Amino acid sequence: MWRGGRLRAPLLAFAAMLALGSGCSREPAGPSREAAGARAPIVTISADQAVSPVPPWRAPVVEVNDGNFKELKTRAAAALKEGRLSGDADDAIPLYLALRRFAPDDAAVEAGFRRATASLLRKGGEALAAIDRDPLSLRRAHEVGAVARAIAPDDAKVAAYLARLDRADQAQEANRLGEEAINEGRLGVDGGKDTALAYFNQALELRPGDQRANQGIAAVESALIRRAEVAADHDDYPGAQRELDTAAKVRPGFSSVDDARARVAMQRIARVNALRDAGVAVLTRNAGVDEARRLLAVLLRIAPAGDPAARELRERIDLATHYGLFRPGQAFTDAMQGGGRGPQLVVIPHGAFRMGAPEGEIDSSDADRPLRNIRFERGLAMSRTEITVGEFRRFMAATKHRARASRRGYSNAYDERSGNFVRRGNVDWQSDYAGNPARDDMPVIHVSAKDAQAYAEWLSAQTGQRYRLPSEAEFEYALRAGNARRYPWGDGTPPVRAGNFTGGLDVSPSGRRWQNAFAGYGDGAWGPAPVGSYRANAFGVHDLSGNVSEWVADCWHDTYRRAPRDGAAWLNPGCRSRVIRGGSWASSPAQTRSAWRQGSDGNVTSARIGFRVVREI
Repeated sequence: MWRGGRLRAPLLAFAAMLALGSGCSREPAGPSREAAGARAPIVTISADQAVSPVPPWRAPVVEVNDGNFKELKTRAAAALKEGRLSGDADDAIPLYLALRRFAPDDAAVEAGFRRATASLLRKGGEALAAIDRDPLSLRRAHEVGAVARAIAPDDAKVAAYLARLDRADQAQEANRLGEEAINEGRLGVDGGKDTALAYFNQALELRPGDQRANQGIAAVESALIRRAEVAADHDDYPGAQRELDTAAKVRPGFSSVDDARARVAMQRIARVNALRDAGVAVLTRNAGVDEARRLLAVLLRIAPAGDPAARELRERIDLATHYGLFRPGQAFTDAMQGGGRGPQLVVIPHGAFRMGAPEGEIDSSDADRPLRNIRFERGLAMSRTEITVGEFRRFMAATKHRARASRRGYSNAYDERSGNFVRRGNVDWQSDYAGNPARDDMPVIHVSAKDAQAYAEWLSAQTGQRYRLPSEAEFEYALRAGNARRYPWGDGTPPVRAGNFTGGLDVSPSGRRWQNAFAGYGDGAWGPAPVGSYRANAFGVHDLSGNVSEWVADCWHDTYRRAPRDGAAWLNPGCRSRVIRGGSWASSPAQTRSAWRQGSDGNVTSARIGFRVVREI
């Protein structure tokens, strides 16, 4: 046995080199990975890579006499030129050995013999250099060594080659012992001679750059990374951190540990978020707060200090304990099956209001009447802003839905030159008010009522919750937010930053101004603004009046006579005319009233119409 110094004798049999790659491969997450880490070897030797001992070389018998001496010299020179050195009696070395014995003073024979010996050593050197690429090259190097030892044991160059071969054997044995140590868990990160790192480092001292040793060191690092991953699978993130800190000392300067840290960190985030979502789901199913508290305890144990997911779940449990699942004004999102989260929602409180416009309200009509009392016995969640281009893009990418404007090939867009809305080709939900590509944070426009409804149905399928378009009553209730006056803010000119309305101070890119606008008001926008750019109302909702008008769920009716009293949408089977609520960036002051409503074909798409969703709670 070799321990730290030279082997007691040169090795003629050795363990074959291993193609370790980056060390050990990762196991699947969960108990199966732990079981693999406990039982399965990290590195193995394949039986078909083993090399049998190389026997001593004996020169084939060659008969030399005066009659064939010259011919054999010619044949020896030809064999040397062709690179045939020692395979059989017609090769250069056996011929030159026989010629030397017959004519020891022949200078040409001696020179040929030395050239043949040098060629043999070159082949041996090439074989040693190829060890990292070809597991069989070391055997070829031993075959060269056997010939060299037999023909010129006292030659200094032969001795140097044999010493190099001996070091290669010792390096292979050190690698084998290192691989055994890895499989037995003796990694050597804390020191020790009989450990994997010690053996691999000895192999590198014997043979600098030894690929098998470098791969073995990578395998030690990989074993530590595996330990970290198993610890993370069992929610032991401090333990995983300790293993990774140790692994970082094995191969400083390599990215493997940093990559593993990133994977563990992402796993931790995903685990924390999954616990948060599971806790919220438990509350949503009314399974009680005890299970949610158990999940919170696990989350708090593994989450970093101040993690927002832990804070959210704790608040949700407190609300479920004292106020039910939600509270008025609470903002939240739902997890989606396809990854990510749905639009941000805000809880609208339950309550009552008078819907419509009273007799005598300026610019009102019979379509806004009769006034009626509506009561909501339960709150609902409404998207805080209009649905954005980016949110709608996720829906379009995940489904086979074809939006109306895309199928039709055009939509109504604003024409800066004329100041009018005109039909423009190649304009759809991805376009802005003028038909140019829209930013993801802009409200989606150029969508029909059916497009909006399809998005809400997709959200329902993705989240397991019921999403839909708001009813007229829900929309007006949220828009008024407790205000019974003509406009959402009261009367007269809007307050500063109240919303994106037609203001007398607004100017288009070419210098146009509104002819019918709120005098003295300017919002800094011509066309829709990014969602949430202006102040939210008292219920925490943005742009219910202004920015873009919005589709609601109701079919159009000329008045409120016989309308539902519970605030539900007023629907007729197969109706084609739908209701639009809320003023837009291009609406007159009359169309910005809280009670304003308009009917339109549900297939219409426009630069002024978008939508938002509600979620039942």
